[in-house]
Amino acid sequence: MKIFLKLFLALILLIFIATSYLSIFGIETDKFNGQITEKIKNFDKNLDVELKEIKLILDPFKFKIQAKTIGTNLKKQNKKIEIENIKTQLSLRSLIEDKFSIENLEISSKSLDLKNLISFLRSFQNTPELFILEKAVKKGYLISNIKLEFDSNGKIKNNYEINGLIKDAELNILKKYNLQKIDFIFNHKKNDFLFKNLNFEFNNIEFISDKVLIKEKNDNFFVAGTLALKKSDLDKRNINLLIKPFLPNFEIEKLLLSSDNNFTFEVQKGFKFKNFKINSDMLIHKLSLPNNFELKRFFPKQKKMISFSNQKLKLQFENNNFTIRGNGNLLYQNENDDIEYFFSNKNKTENFEITLKIKNNPFKVDYLNYKKNKENEVILNFKGFKNKKNKLIIETFNLNEDKNYIKIKNLVFNEQFQISKLDEVNLDYFDQDKQKNSIRLKKDKKKYYLTGSSFNADNLIEDLLSDKDKDYKIIDINGNLAIDIKKIFLDSEYYLSNFKGDISIKNNEIHKADLIGSFSNNKKLKLTINSDNNNKITTLFVDEAKPFIKRYKFIKGFDEGSLDFYSSKKLKKSISQIKIYDFRLKELPILTKILTLASLQGVADILSGEGIRFTEFEMNFKNEGDLMTIEEIYAIGPAISILMEGYIEKNKLISLKGTLVPATTINNFIGSLPVLGEILVGNKTGEGVFGVSFKIKGPPKKLKTSVNPVKTLTPRFITRTLEKIKKN
Repeated sequence: MKIFLKLFLALILLIFIATSYLSIFGIETDKFNGQITEKIKNFDKNLDVELKEIKLILDPFKFKIQAKTIGTNLKKQNKKIEIENIKTQLSLRSLIEDKFSIENLEISSKSLDLKNLISFLRSFQNTPELFILEKAVKKGYLISNIKLEFDSNGKIKNNYEINGLIKDAELNILKKYNLQKIDFIFNHKKNDFLFKNLNFEFNNIEFISDKVLIKEKNDNFFVAGTLALKKSDLDKRNINLLIKPFLPNFEIEKLLLSSDNNFTFEVQKGFKFKNFKINSDMLIHKLSLPNNFELKRFFPKQKKMISFSNQKLKLQFENNNFTIRGNGNLLYQNENDDIEYFFSNKNKTENFEITLKIKNNPFKVDYLNYKKNKENEVILNFKGFKNKKNKLIIETFNLNEDKNYIKIKNLVFNEQFQISKLDEVNLDYFDQDKQKNSIRLKKDKKKYYLTGSSFNADNLIEDLLSDKDKDYKIIDINGNLAIDIKKIFLDSEYYLSNFKGDISIKNNEIHKADLIGSFSNNKKLKLTINSDNNNKITTLFVDEAKPFIKRYKFIKGFDEGSLDFYSSKKLKKSISQIKIYDFRLKELPILTKILTLASLQGVADILSGEGIRFTEFEMNFKNEGDLMTIEEIYAIGPAISILMEGYIEKNKLISLKGTLVPATTINNFIGSLPVLGEILVGNKTGEGVFGVSFKIKGPPKKLKTSVNPVKTLTPRFITRTLEKIKKN
C-alpha cells in the first residue's frame, strides 16, 4: 500500500507538473498545420498559407487546448498579407480519441497598409465597389481581429466577427470630396457594420461621430449614425457641397457654424443614395448673404450684405423635404434685430413663418406715410407658402407697434411678383404727420369694400404725381371696389369729407370710376372714368386746385384756382386738356428767367412779390409712351399772357418755344385798332406789339433759355387772345 500510495502521489505530481507546464509554457508542434491550412483555404483554394510550428497551451478548467501560431503569411497572386497570429481551440476529448478537428479560428493581423489590403481582397472578389475603393484610398493602416467558427462540414458559420481599427486613412472621391485623418474602431458581424469613435476631416472640416451602424439587406445597405461638426469656417466649395443642396435659393458668402447631427440613409448598388434623413441641431455663429432685395422704402439703412449671428436652429431633412426652425440676431441695417423663422419644403410647396423684432433700426412704409417711432419696438410677423405654380401666398401679415397695427389676410403674388389676390387689410395707426389712419379693405364675394373713418393720402398722391418710373404694375387684380371714407387728408391743410364712389378694374387698369368728395368750404372734387371700345375717357374737376398743383416742384407759390381735366386714351395714346381758372403764382423759375432776359423787370418784380394772377390756363397735349407732345399752352392774366408749344421726352429732353407779351401792351394795341383785319396785320409795315419770343431746351436739369424781342405778334397769338377776351 505504501508503494502504491507513493506511485499514485508521484503520478499525481507528474500530472500536476505536466499540466502546469502545458498550461504555462505549452509545447510546439506542426501536427495541426494541415488542418489550419485546409480551413483557411475554404476562403479560396488558391490561397497559400505560410505556417510555422503551432504552440499548444492547455486550459485545464475548460478541458481545451489553445493552439496558436505566430508570424503567418497569406499569399495569393504575388500579393501577401502578414498575420500577427492565428489561434484555435481543441477539445481534450477529441484529441485523446484522435478524432480532433478545428472548430474555430481567430486571426489577428499586423498593421496593414490599406491600399495593399484592398488590392489583396480584389484577388478574391473583383467587384466595382472594391475597384473604386482602391482608387479612392490614398493611404491608411488597419489592424484587425477575425473570429470564425466552422460547422461539422468544415464550412464557416454565419456567426463570424471581425473587429479592429483604422488609423490615418485618406480618401479622394471624384476630386470634390477629400477625406483625411480618418480614425475609427470597427466591428463587423453578419450583415452588420459598427463604427465607433470616428474622427475625420472632410475637405479640411473636422467631424466627430460616436457611432455609425451599417446593416446589409438584399445587397442594399442601411446606414444610421451621429455626426458632430466642430466650429468651422466653410469656404465657397464646401458651402456648395454641403449647404447648397438643402438651400438651393440662397447665395451664401460666408458661413461659420457647428452642429450635432443624427442621420439615416440607404446605399443601393452602384453607390446610389436613397431615403436620406437628417436631424440637426446647429449653431450658426455667422452667416452672410448678399442683399438682393431693394427695400429701402421699408428699411432706409439697409446694407449690401445680410448677416445672421448666434442662430440656434433645428433642421430636419427627409426625401428632399426639409424643415428649419431657428432664431437669433439679424444685421440688416445699422444694428442687430431679433428674428425667428420657420421654413419647410414638402411636396414642392414651400411654407414659411417669420417674426422680426425691430428695436433701434428705422422702419417705414412710404405709401402709407408710416414711420416707426425710435423709442418703440416694431414686431413684424408674416406667415405663408409658395405653391407648385410658383405663387407666393401671404396668409397673414401683422405689424404691431404700441397701439399702431397693420393687418393683412391672404395676400397672393403671381410669378411676376404682382398682387393677384387680397382678402382683407386693416389699418389703424398714426402716421408721420400725426394724422389718424383707420380704414379697412374687405373682399365680399367678387367685390371689395374700402371703408373707414380717416386716411392720409398725402404721400400716396405725391407718389402718383411724381416723376418716378411707374412702368411696373404691382397689382394684378380685376374686380369692383366700393369706397366710403369719412375723411381723406390731401395734405396738412386740405381734406375731403364723405369721399365715396365706385371703381371697376379690368386687365389691371381702371375701367370705370365715379368718385366724389367735399372740401371744408363746400367745394367739390369729382373724378369719372368711362371705357368703351378701347377708348378711356377721364374727367377730373377740383374746386381747390392748390393741394394738387403745389406738388410740382417747378411751381412755387400757387394759390387759389380750380382745375378741370379731360383725357381720352385709346391704344396707349392719349389726348388731354388741362384748364386752371383764377389762380396766382408767386414763383416760377423759368418764367422769372424769361422776364429777366426780356428786361421786363416790372413784371418779374410782380411775380416775385405778390405774384402774377392768371384768369385762365389751358394746356392741350398728347401722350404716347415716354413722349408728351404739347400742342398748345396758353395762359392769360391781367399782367401777362403766354403762348407756347413743344415736347417733353421723359427724363431725357425738354423742348419748348413760345411768345410772352405784357398785358398792357396787348390792351393798348387792341384799343388802337378799329377792325379785326388791322389787328391781324397792323397799321403799317414794321409797326406792331412789343413782346418776346423764347425757347427752352435741354435735359431736365440743364435747361437753356433764349429770348428775342418781337414787334409783331403772330395771328395765332392774337386770335387766341381775342377768343379769351371775348369769352370773358
